[in-house]
Amino acid sequence: MPRGSLRCRVRTVAATMLLVLMSAGCTAPGASACVTDDDGHSVVQQWIEVTLQAVRDDFPAPTVHARNLYHLSAAMWDAWAAFDQDATGVIASIDVEGEEEDQALAISHAADKIARDRYEGSVGGADAIERFDELAAATCVDADPAPGSPGALGIEVADAVLTAFADDGSNAEDGYRGDFTPRNPPLLVSEPGTTLPEPNHWQPLEFEQMVTQNGIPLETTVQEFVGPHWGSVTAFALPDSPDGVPIEAPPPPPFGTDAFTDGILDVIRASSRLDPADGELIDVSPGALGNATLGTDDGHGHAENPVTGQPYERQEVPRADYLRVIAEIWADGPTSETPPGHWNSIAFQTTAAVEEDRHVEGRGEAVSQLEWDVKLALALNGALHDAAVAAWGIKADTDYVRPVSAIRHMAGLGQSSDPSGAAYHPDGLPLEEGLIEVITAESSAPGERHELLADHAREIAIFAWQRLPNFFADGLTTVRWIRGVEWLPYQMATFVTPAFAGYVSGHSTFSRAAAEVLEAFTGDAFFPGGVLELAVAEESLIFEDGPARPFTLQWATYADAADEAGRSRIAGGIHVPADDYQGRIVGAEVGQLAWARAQELFGGS
Repeated sequence: MPRGSLRCRVRTVAATMLLVLMSAGCTAPGASACVTDDDGHSVVQQWIEVTLQAVRDDFPAPTVHARNLYHLSAAMWDAWAAFDQDATGVIASIDVEGEEEDQALAISHAADKIARDRYEGSVGGADAIERFDELAAATCVDADPAPGSPGALGIEVADAVLTAFADDGSNAEDGYRGDFTPRNPPLLVSEPGTTLPEPNHWQPLEFEQMVTQNGIPLETTVQEFVGPHWGSVTAFALPDSPDGVPIEAPPPPPFGTDAFTDGILDVIRASSRLDPADGELIDVSPGALGNATLGTDDGHGHAENPVTGQPYERQEVPRADYLRVIAEIWADGPTSETPPGHWNSIAFQTTAAVEEDRHVEGRGEAVSQLEWDVKLALALNGALHDAAVAAWGIKADTDYVRPVSAIRHMAGLGQSSDPSGAAYHPDGLPLEEGLIEVITAESSAPGERHELLADHAREIAIFAWQRLPNFFADGLTTVRWIRGVEWLPYQMATFVTPAFAGYVSGHSTFSRAAAEVLEAFTGDAFFPGGVLELAVAEESLIFEDGPARPFTLQWATYADAADEAGRSRIAGGIHVPADDYQGRIVGAEVGQLAWARAQELFGGS
């Protein structure tokens, strides 16, 4: 459906009269409570955060939550824009007069209705409604606002948004289900090997018990492709796409090519580097990491912090700790707010540092916190929603294999390096000393490197991460020689790999789209102060023990953080580099389109 066909015009009862505060409990002395809380957070930020908590409790479908956050932001924007003569609503076209308190009241009423509509029936919906009730009371939401009041305007805006997107292609009325038939039979995670007749294509996983990343047990034991139809969902700024692929991407490397094999080797090498006992230290400061060309990892950091004019201080940490931490941090851990939610948290955390000096695009007159936040939410969540539409359009179109299937399949075939050697197969894994080897009687003799694999001579062994059974030690894992057909990514045993195809990486697409918007919105490629930091506590890992000592993740630029989010998926065994790099490129285009669209709606230049 064309974006323009969703626009409608809304008139309030008193469209030309000054609107006044009419919500119960919002008398003049406490009127500011309708705009900001005691910590100075605007109503926009408050409604975003309470919605993110609903996201953390719900089934972690990034497509759905990106859609919900966009529609929430669009409703809040349209409520604010009604009072601004230059601004244009995404859906509702309204023209009234009022003060900032009126805008805040309209925003809260609109947000309250959208949030309830989207999360009332969700997992954890009862808790979400209770939190919505609390915030509604705190932000002066009236259950029955008077006609012509800001609250009535907000509800009218919310109704317009809900109506406009009721038939947006997401199939919300049927639980967001889409038709998809996998080309491969399921991979039974608990058993070695796999059957992969179509090695270029995605394979669902089968579990004895399947649990979502944030701990929700599922009745089914076989994955179903999440969002195969999402490329046709109505977007914020993407071009129309009759074929469900609004942004084209080159085909991923096909099975049997050097490019395919190189990507699989990158994942195995990353898995082999997850043991902190190897003693390898790396500098993880912005002086060593980041500043890469789009779609590559060719960066070597930044010479100095542009705010302080000083070099970034070196920070050496065990390589394995860094890789394990980023794999977990960017996966969002057991209370996943999904990548769209994660980037909302980053955005509002960092832009809070701007304080009173808020200049959209880094120029022009300073704006109020409410204006800053409502514009940021629209641009950011419009981009994140479109990132889901673009990435999932490509995912469904290419239907690309995940590393867990490819590695097990190739290891089961054999080795591709020595035609005269044992276990040769042209499509097997290439041999690499210390990483991929054939198990022999000599190599598996007592005291030798393959000793634990003595019953599997002539099979392929890889040096990789493996979760040890609980009888060894609770939470203890290690990197050691394992059978290639038993390889698993660095993830929870009940999760392993997301339930959709690999190419392109959703994390990479979401993250780069967000980074493009944040850089454009703030007018600066760098985080406020030239660095964003996240303290990593000792023994804070979820998937296993570690890290042994605390350290700090640091990013100089929004793009640096986005690139690390993409790299984290290789460390976690979720993606190959082709998924990541092309996702970054698609995300950059998505972010630029979303920013251009947001500027049109903001008015002015």
